[in-house]
Amino acid sequence: MSMQGKVVVVTGSNVGIGLETAVGVSALGATTVLACRNRAKAEAAAREVTQRTWNDDVHVVDLDLADLASVAKAADEIRSRWDRLDVLVNNAGGTWSERQETAQGLEYTFGVNHLGHMYLTTLLLDRLGADAPSRVVSVTSIGHHFARGMHFDDLQSERGYKGMDAYCRSKLANVLFVRELSKRNAGRGITANAAHPGWVRSRFGMDGDTKGGIGFGMVLIRPLQIGPRRGARTSVFLATSPDVEGKTGMYWAHCKPGRMSRDAQDDATAARLWDVSEQLLASAGFPLPA
Repeated sequence: MSMQGKVVVVTGSNVGIGLETAVGVSALGATTVLACRNRAKAEAAAREVTQRTWNDDVHVVDLDLADLASVAKAADEIRSRWDRLDVLVNNAGGTWSERQETAQGLEYTFGVNHLGHMYLTTLLLDRLGADAPSRVVSVTSIGHHFARGMHFDDLQSERGYKGMDAYCRSKLANVLFVRELSKRNAGRGITANAAHPGWVRSRFGMDGDTKGGIGFGMVLIRPLQIGPRRGARTSVFLATSPDVEGKTGMYWAHCKPGRMSRDAQDDATAARLWDVSEQLLASAGFPLPA
């Protein structure tokens, strides 16, 4: 298959699964945009993508998902530099063992893994819809099965924070988001799917973000994990394969439909999460586009 003439944006693509996803789509000829927080690392990654794929149509956009102003600026830059957007891969994310807050005072795990990507996606829907069919791919995790509901009474983890619990809830939010996004954009030619990459050995949780038992556990399990290139296969598949044309609102693992948790299949929860997230964004001064 060829992605020649298509524009693909991959968030968090300077390392790990995101980098390998960028390599995968670039190798097929896509205009590949690396949307990353660290400019120097992103530019080094862009050079690596070009060296590995012989495709020099690789670009960098600054994106800090922990700052909604940066998200808005990145969306503006993407819209101004490219007159089309065929695929948005919401790949960036992480886990943090201690509670932190984003630039707008939102709990960090929920803010980065869910709200930042929700805001970016909705800001780019006009561009995605302009050259439909187009695709949104959100990287989630099998960890969403271990979330015990969305905890709408304490989404900001103000009454108590456990890093892995917050992470699993954010991954549940990713699946609920693509399901609701699919419903709200039915008929526009924009598909949205969630990808579980597998148990991947990357820099995830290894840059001082996790401490104590979680951090020690991350070190212990690394020999058992798969490499980022294998981990990126499902994201690349959902971004490029004609086999998933028109398929939307689904959860995928190993390039096949996977089994969502019961909470992830709940339509009312998906709709409520969207509404509550929209209210949180608006209260922070960043309302969704009308």
